[in-house]
Amino acid sequence: MTVPGRRSSTFIRLLRSGFTDPSAAARLLDAEALAAVRADPVLLDALGATADPDLALLGLVRLAEAQPSGELPGLLDTLVSAKPLRDRLLGVLGASEALGDHLARHPRDWLTLVTYEAADLHPGLPEFERGLADAHDPVALRVAYRRCLLSIAARDVCGTIDVAETAAELADLATATLRAALRIASAAAPEDAAQCRLAVIAMGKCGGNELNYVSDVDVIFVGEAVNGTDEGKGIQAATRLASHLMRICSETTVEGTIWPVDANLRPEGRNGPLVRTLASHIAYYQRWAKTWEFQALLKARAVAGDPDLGGQYIDAITPLVWQAAERENFVPDVQKMRRRVVDNIPAAQVDRELKLGPGGLRDVEFAVQLLQLVHGRSDATLHSGTTLDALHALAAGGYVGRADAAQLHDAYRFLRAMEHRIQLYRLRRTHLVPEDENDLRRLGRSMGLRTEPVAELNKAWRRHASVVRRLHEKLFYRPLLDAVAQLTPGETRLSPRAAGQRLEALGYADPAAALRHLEALASGVTRKAAIQRTLLPVLLGWFADSADPDAGLLGFRKVSDALGKTPWYLRLLRDEGAAAENLARVLSAGRLAPDLLMRAPEAVALLGDPEGLQPRTHEALEQEVMAAVGRAETAEAGVAAARGVRRRELFRTTAADIIGSYGTEDNPAEEDHGALVDRVGGALSDLTAATVAGALRAAVQSHYGDTLPTRFAVIGVGRFGGHELGYGSDADVLFVHEPREGVDEQEAAKAAQTVIAEMRRLLQLPTADPPLLIDADLRPEGRSGPLVRTLSSYAAYYRRWSLTWESQALLRAEPVAGDADLGGRFIELIDPLRYPMEGLGEDAVREIRRLKARMESERLPRGADPTLHTKLGRGGLSDVEWTVQLIQMQHAWAEPGLRTTRTREALAAAHAAGLIPTDEAQILDEAWVLATRVRNAVMLVRGRAGDTFPSEARELAAVGRYLGYAEGTVGEMLDDYRRITRRARAVVDELFYGG
Repeated sequence: MTVPGRRSSTFIRLLRSGFTDPSAAARLLDAEALAAVRADPVLLDALGATADPDLALLGLVRLAEAQPSGELPGLLDTLVSAKPLRDRLLGVLGASEALGDHLARHPRDWLTLVTYEAADLHPGLPEFERGLADAHDPVALRVAYRRCLLSIAARDVCGTIDVAETAAELADLATATLRAALRIASAAAPEDAAQCRLAVIAMGKCGGNELNYVSDVDVIFVGEAVNGTDEGKGIQAATRLASHLMRICSETTVEGTIWPVDANLRPEGRNGPLVRTLASHIAYYQRWAKTWEFQALLKARAVAGDPDLGGQYIDAITPLVWQAAERENFVPDVQKMRRRVVDNIPAAQVDRELKLGPGGLRDVEFAVQLLQLVHGRSDATLHSGTTLDALHALAAGGYVGRADAAQLHDAYRFLRAMEHRIQLYRLRRTHLVPEDENDLRRLGRSMGLRTEPVAELNKAWRRHASVVRRLHEKLFYRPLLDAVAQLTPGETRLSPRAAGQRLEALGYADPAAALRHLEALASGVTRKAAIQRTLLPVLLGWFADSADPDAGLLGFRKVSDALGKTPWYLRLLRDEGAAAENLARVLSAGRLAPDLLMRAPEAVALLGDPEGLQPRTHEALEQEVMAAVGRAETAEAGVAAARGVRRRELFRTTAADIIGSYGTEDNPAEEDHGALVDRVGGALSDLTAATVAGALRAAVQSHYGDTLPTRFAVIGVGRFGGHELGYGSDADVLFVHEPREGVDEQEAAKAAQTVIAEMRRLLQLPTADPPLLIDADLRPEGRSGPLVRTLSSYAAYYRRWSLTWESQALLRAEPVAGDADLGGRFIELIDPLRYPMEGLGEDAVREIRRLKARMESERLPRGADPTLHTKLGRGGLSDVEWTVQLIQMQHAWAEPGLRTTRTREALAAAHAAGLIPTDEAQILDEAWVLATRVRNAVMLVRGRAGDTFPSEARELAAVGRYLGYAEGTVGEMLDDYRRITRRARAVVDELFYGG
């Protein structure tokens, strides 16, 4: 753009001075009110030094035009001749549109910036009280408050005070304002003031002397009746005064509002009385208060009203605050609090959140407060309500590494400065970094970034947020390692007692053992120890997120002892970000997965491979097992190799299940629990089939070489045939054989019996692996019948003797190993039995219902809670499966989709065929999936199978974590299970028992 003549040079100069709209700036400079100074070069340079020169110039013109008659020359003369005033006034006008509006409404308030004395540079509470002394109504209080705020903002933007001093002055101003508001309220109701004593306790940032420009001021009110006044009337009077104080500060008037006064941190929150007596407060905190309430009380400070009553309150609650870490529920409370809550932040705002977002202010504040609670009970130097002061004390005491504390200190100051500047612009309560380019430019320039303010601001912000994110976890755990590693002489370290306190607070049941593990892992100058010192701070945090941190740490030590000299192991954990977190989740989720890993530590490599946790196909598994058996010199060696494959694949399946159920920092927990169950059931069934096939090959080779005298097939039934095996399931099977041409039937039967016996022997050889039990009790005549039959014998038996329950059991029959052709002909034989033409007759339906009722009454273990037994209890697996199987036997002859061995697939087919309404199908599916997950969780946690929830508290909590329930919510988990299965039972009563 070309501007001829004089305007061209002005335009260019304005651009160079930082104006973004030089044309508009030139018109403002031509305003009559600035005629006396527009040519002064000092003014333009001073405007160019502000955060937003355009905004500063506009504010100056409005202020000049608003000056009372005869006072404009005084403003302009002072402006060009007094640099301190010029910097203050223009600095405020360039940083705060809201304070520019205030000066336009109250044009003489600029005079508060003229004085430049020591007391003015660092005013305290007495100066602010004098500044508000003449305010006798809410409107006058707002004007006086803004006038005082103007002086704080001027010192802030000019760098006369730093971010911590600014926050402290804002807290002092808030204290003076609360006192003035109480004075106004008392003057309006002298009879109430005469009946009570009222103390105002500041909480939160006000209590901690670290307030923002615009923030809720959190308070608690304590009241007492004066001598001779009924307590009830005295508290009512105090409540009226407190309510009026809140309105004076919070209500909007012609001069706007000051800030909301929030009393929701009081006992019982919004549901509790606004004012309580001191005795009532103490009784509540001693009996009912939660850990987060003591965390909030860290910052409690008496600020207004009766000083003696306020002092008594602080004296009474202080010991309770520092005893909070000794409370019975402190550990689960801490674990819940440590899980940062960002779910309520809109997804589009998470990355712009200074306070609650990842690496935000809340991370620093929470970490510092938690460490204060843990260690402040034995170290009074930590008793500070101010975050930066407390951080300094933690570093001085060795509770936080000095380098970490210094980095966190700098990051926190930078983030708070950003928050101050964002709020100062319009004096609005916000913690969001703006998106508009001009707003970002003003913000960057206000932080002293002048070359490329937007780019420099974003870079600095991300860097500091990254520091907070990285140090947030490290802050808890690095000093624990320093306490045991004994590397740097002279560094202040945690004492063993303090380290034990911290581990206990983080959920470790045996802090002494945990410290021994840490010492073994982190001590020394080897490369292994150095890498583990880097890994452990993060790993310890992940362990602490689990229900059994001790087991996680012990497991890590065992794996590291086994693999520590293997170069790839520590490199995998260090370089593959997901591997370390995946390992931490697996080691601390229960006994089964760590036990599997201990027997095959090299399987940890699966955790770093993006495809490593995907289940392998049945074909790939069988091919590997058969190849291993074929290479072995003996049957025992062959099955040992097959069981080795099974061990590794079991670990793959359990690890994928745990990680999918828990989620990781980068990948949330799997929401489709049905898909998780199907994946586990399919993987375990394929793995069992491959192992059985390998055992069969080994048994045949050891006795008969390459060819068995009879064709032989293994038919999976029950959960095995239904692809629904759990971690603790037996392999239910039927054995069928058919003599080869020319082989005597007795010889063939003997060969089949020999192979079965050898298979069972080989699979039950004592090893450290989980057992694989083959159960053939569902065969014709049960345990009384022969273990194996020919195909023709099966046909004869089913034609003449088959009972309804046997046909029902065949619904989940599927060939799993051996001769595929024979297995296929077996399925052709049984299809008419399990899918009878025209469905079941009434007698058969009655018989199935009678058997089911008998099973419910006789097979449920004595003492078992029928509402929590996953297999035989109300609405459990048996209820859903028998209902689905009855529908299959009645309708599969006409509905091909029902001809499946899988429960969920059959249920979906029944719904698709219109045999089950949508709601009822969903209810049954939800109950079946939940009961299956509970059974899997019990095996994962305890390392042994179970059909009901564990009774031991830590095991029960671990089951809850697997199911997605937070620490301390096992009651909710049990209630949900009972509710879901109760609804399922109602559907079963209608569909299975006929209503």
